[in-house]
Amino acid sequence: MLAKSTAVFIVFVLNGVVFGSWAARVPALAAQVGATPAGLGLSLFGVSVGLIVAAPIAGRLCAAYGSRAVMVLGCVTGFIVLPVLGLTTSPLQLGLVLFALGLTVGTLDVSMNIAAVTVTRLLDRPLMPVFHAGFSVGGLVGSLAAAFSAALAWSPLRQFTILAVLGVVAVAVIVTSLPAEAGERSRTRSGDVVAAGPSPMRRPVLWLLALIALFSAVAEGASADWSALFLVRERGVPDSLAAAGYSVFSIAMALTRLSGERVERRWGPYRMLGFGAFLAAVGLLAAVTIPVPGVAYIGFAFAGVGLAYSFPVTMSLAGAAGRRADGTGGEREIGFVTTIAYAGFLGGPPLLGQLAQWSGLGFALGAAAVIAALIVPAVLVVIRARRRECAPPAVGAPTM
Repeated sequence: MLAKSTAVFIVFVLNGVVFGSWAARVPALAAQVGATPAGLGLSLFGVSVGLIVAAPIAGRLCAAYGSRAVMVLGCVTGFIVLPVLGLTTSPLQLGLVLFALGLTVGTLDVSMNIAAVTVTRLLDRPLMPVFHAGFSVGGLVGSLAAAFSAALAWSPLRQFTILAVLGVVAVAVIVTSLPAEAGERSRTRSGDVVAAGPSPMRRPVLWLLALIALFSAVAEGASADWSALFLVRERGVPDSLAAAGYSVFSIAMALTRLSGERVERRWGPYRMLGFGAFLAAVGLLAAVTIPVPGVAYIGFAFAGVGLAYSFPVTMSLAGAAGRRADGTGGEREIGFVTTIAYAGFLGGPPLLGQLAQWSGLGFALGAAAVIAALIVPAVLVVIRARRRECAPPAVGAPTM
């Protein structure tokens, strides 16, 4: 049997494979359904909506039934939905299936982060960045598989069907090794008292963590969506080399995440977030203000390094904020923070697109740099809010 940490890492890889494989075949899917650029944009909107709808529901399901059942459900259904993408014949069908894919990926995203928090608690090791490196590796594997399939002139249906079979088999192999913590319903039936705690919406620290995740999502999305176009239009880089801008960003992020456990033990989560955000802001600003193509690539690499820890560390802190005295908890908190972060992925690209339309790509990426820099003061406020929550009540103070 695999170690729990290895099994959860594999789930992160599988999630990345699902994302990377379909995202890289978007041009083929657009041609398959005959979508115009506007129609394709509306179809792709379905993924983001599905992610936002699924995240809070997945958090509640994990709290009630445990993360393993929800994680397996999200992973298996995600692989099953993939071949359906290859059967779509209109932009409307594509949008509806992408909405379903967003539901499954959102469910998997939340549940695997909850499972990862469970493993970090069991092992007492800050492994969240390492788990998220698995997602980055999976995204790279999925995109390479898509490129290989396209080179062989395979249709999306053929590629996705093969991937679905392999993915379901992989889930079957690791399912018994995944952490199987009891949900609230199981603990209630066994006579254990479950204290749910206050609603995440009533806790300022969770809103602040969600804000950090939101800023990180916007900055990361800007690097992913606009780096290649910026290099072509603003720096005169050929199309064949411009795509390497995002590759540099992604590889830098993956490698940085692999060293996350060692860095967190040395510096702690808050310094990781603050210094990383500063580094990302400096990198993006350098890319847009120094008119040298080589500097732009270095800037995107800095952004990948700086943003590498933002999402995993924020998820870890959200889980810690929801931890109960018995060592369980954090499911609703992670679902809440993830939902807000997905809003960044949903609203960030069109917002920055409008800025690029009005003032140029350089200005839009500069705005993303400012947004990344805002993580630094947000981290300082989170530290203060967390200290207030953990401080014992004053003697004689009324209790609720």
